[in-house]
Amino acid sequence: MTADVHQVAEGTYLVHGHHTNWVILKDGDAVTLVDTGYPGDRQGLLESLAAVGSSPEAVAAVLITHAHNDHLGSAEYLRTTYGTPVHLHPAEVPHARREFLQQATIADVVRNAWRPGVLPWAVHVIRVGGTENHPVTAPEPFPGEGPLDLPGRPVPVHTPGHTDGHCVFHLPGSGIVISGDALVSGHPTARIKGPQLLLDFFHHERARALASLELIGALDGDTLLPGHGPVHRGPVRAAAELARERAS
Repeated sequence: MTADVHQVAEGTYLVHGHHTNWVILKDGDAVTLVDTGYPGDRQGLLESLAAVGSSPEAVAAVLITHAHNDHLGSAEYLRTTYGTPVHLHPAEVPHARREFLQQATIADVVRNAWRPGVLPWAVHVIRVGGTENHPVTAPEPFPGEGPLDLPGRPVPVHTPGHTDGHCVFHLPGSGIVISGDALVSGHPTARIKGPQLLLDFFHHERARALASLELIGALDGDTLLPGHGPVHRGPVRAAAELARERAS
């Protein structure tokens, strides 16, 4: 695939892969990579790094919002090939090792096959490696509290519900929230566009996912970089409130 790279602020890029996104934070020659797409996004991931004048060797760390296959896809490849550390919330570390799996099952897809877009999405997932098993064998918890000493200085914020250890990343200096799957702006299974929660069967605990919208809304920002869908401009608080209204 050809990398679809969008610069949203100085040194910050949202990249669209196969129905999933990742974010590049660039500071000089070094970058932080937030999420890595599906396994089938690997070529696009490498192209996106080249498109912003970087390379996999320059990735200081991979930060993972949550350990679903469409976000974890090339994390282990980067770790084993380039020695890139892979960081997640402590509760998500065993998930990345695949000690357990908090992800929609085949049974979930079958039960929801009547919904528009679910079957085409499921076929697409298979084609891009979404059912493959690519655990990270040595994931690490975030190195410290508050702003991480990495390009972009991202601040992890624990937002459980989609998975137990889901995190968003706040960039206070530029008013950006990288929201993973805790708050998205579109999805192949969605009937609406704009800020929303994913369908219920995608969440490990829907009630906690709803509660985490309040945590996201409390973050100071006016740009949302979701795990699925386009960049959303406007107050993050309003985006979180709209998603809650739509989910009620």
